[in-house]
Amino acid sequence: MSHLKRFARAAVMLTAVTTLVAQDRSPRVPGIDVSGMDLSVRPQDDFFRYVNGKWVDNTPIPADQSSYGSFSILRDRAQEAVRGIIESGAKSQAAPGSNTQKIGDLYKSFMDEAHIESLGVTPLNAELARIAQIKDAHDLAAAFARASAIGVRTPFSVNIGADQRNSDQYAVQVSQSGLGMPDRDYYLRNDGKFPDTRKAYTTYIARTFALANQADPEGAAARIASLETKLAQLQWDRARNRDRNATYNKMGVPALQAATPHFDWQAYLAAMPGGARTKVSDIIVRQPDYVKAVDQLIADTPVETWKEYLKFALISEYANGLSSPFADSQFEFNGKVIAGRQQQQPRWKRGVNEVEQSLGEPVGRVYVEQYFKPEAKARMDALIRNLLAAFKAGIDDLEWMSPQTKKEAQAKLAKYGLKIAYPDQWRDYSAFEVKPGDHIGNLIRYREFQNTDSWTRLGKPVERWRWGFTPQTVNASYSSTNNEITFPAGILQPPFFDMSADDAINYGAIGAVIGHEISHGFDDQGRKSDGDGNLRDWWTADDAKKFDERTAKLGAQYESYNPLPGMKINGKQTMGENIGDLSGLAVAYRAYRISLNGKEAPVIGGYTGDQRFFLGFGQIWRFKSREESLRNQLLTDVHSPGMYRAFVPLTNIDAWYAAFNVKPGDKLYRAPEDRVKIW
Repeated sequence: MSHLKRFARAAVMLTAVTTLVAQDRSPRVPGIDVSGMDLSVRPQDDFFRYVNGKWVDNTPIPADQSSYGSFSILRDRAQEAVRGIIESGAKSQAAPGSNTQKIGDLYKSFMDEAHIESLGVTPLNAELARIAQIKDAHDLAAAFARASAIGVRTPFSVNIGADQRNSDQYAVQVSQSGLGMPDRDYYLRNDGKFPDTRKAYTTYIARTFALANQADPEGAAARIASLETKLAQLQWDRARNRDRNATYNKMGVPALQAATPHFDWQAYLAAMPGGARTKVSDIIVRQPDYVKAVDQLIADTPVETWKEYLKFALISEYANGLSSPFADSQFEFNGKVIAGRQQQQPRWKRGVNEVEQSLGEPVGRVYVEQYFKPEAKARMDALIRNLLAAFKAGIDDLEWMSPQTKKEAQAKLAKYGLKIAYPDQWRDYSAFEVKPGDHIGNLIRYREFQNTDSWTRLGKPVERWRWGFTPQTVNASYSSTNNEITFPAGILQPPFFDMSADDAINYGAIGAVIGHEISHGFDDQGRKSDGDGNLRDWWTADDAKKFDERTAKLGAQYESYNPLPGMKINGKQTMGENIGDLSGLAVAYRAYRISLNGKEAPVIGGYTGDQRFFLGFGQIWRFKSREESLRNQLLTDVHSPGMYRAFVPLTNIDAWYAAFNVKPGDKLYRAPEDRVKIW
């Protein structure tokens, strides 16, 4: 008998103990915050509120945050721990050039308010002067290269990353970029609050120019907003940008130059470190029609307007580290208008964030020593391997997939790499100089350090040991080119991972997160790469068709929900994450049932093991958001809002129906033929 059939039989046996009478519940279940549950709500009708309702009602969103939930709570906790590490470094007499010296002096340079207030915009004068020297369109290539080197947006984002068709080698990748608002829709939509947001943005630009004593603030603001609107009109939407085949377009540099005659790519490459001009023969262009259209826009737009555009992009990028008029002006727009936050973060939080963005890994090295328990890494390793084994069994049990495609899927799964808690090899920051009292200079030098580090990798084998996260990050990831999953120490805490909780809860929480990341290798885009991380179609045509049919049904489920009036969840934009949630939950449940070795879990606090599993899952999606932030998420985020992630996947899991006695007529009931199973 297959594992899945045994699980289904066990789920039926549990039905008798699922009446869910509130007064029968224990006030305490280890690993579950029972006080946050709303037992007046039926789980069959609203599982999110059943698990999290009282927490939602009784927990205000902090004034300096745009949303709040399980992830935010852990990030706050990590931030407090990191603050102690950073402030300790700031008080120490560290050796010059040491990481501790850099951490301490970078933090102190931001916390010296009196000095920063006395400077105004002067720390950016040298960069503003560079921009002022631009004479014609030909100079823009070098100007864009300099902007990119110090983290300032331009219409082209040029990065170094693993070649998706040859994952052992680095490649230059060009992507659309250049907008000061979060998404093209902010420029193009005329419904709801979008017109008012555009007016506020133009006001913000004008105010920034006035503060920096730049000429014609109002006129410059109108010209910059108009230019960015033209960029927005040319850009691909986020759903289209997820297509890994459509965005892989390798071109020789001469061919790219011929397609964009007004932009000097050789001059751009010559401005980059590491001999890029002689090393680069091909460039991967993610949106070829956009790049070609922007080339024409460069020719059609007066160079003075491009200079205004670059000046504003520069000042807005560094505004948080400038004097309070600049920082406050930026917050009024980005913080309040876009994110809905009510007040600026305390200066210590902003200082910690500044250090985290540049020296987060050295800080994380101390964080791991002080806060991470080694036994947690061992337990996580075992959990991950159990989930991988369950995913392997699940592939064998797929009734819709052919043996040929199953064989390829198993080969890919067998090559998965694991990164848990913290790097085995730490980055070298010796080339990054931090000077006391020079905050903006420190930030610029860090961006230059990063840029040099990135471009000098060209021609070398891909360094797969590198981490995309710091150890204290509250997140997890899958890399398609590395074919690996990463779980930093920051997420290995309650409610995601609780050493005191029973396996049911941990499998439902961190197990579902692990399963989610495993599933990304097999979502609508991850499935396009093989076990070596190379973009290759290993599917039979019939299996690919069946997969697409199932994902289309899943997308339709999410698109039936409107978190805000007139704004539904974008099923295509969120497809990969939705597949990850559904398949991750399914494989976590499979792994949990395997872990029981054919036995039934004890009833704890009146809840069966299966019920605790699903409660653990629901609890990690505690989430509430301000309207502005939710609007931004629906437009820009590949994740569905947390309150939907807590229950939509469940409606496709047969075991959840059995565990909570969900029947026709219940609000969350979905007929068996309408339930989606992918992995």
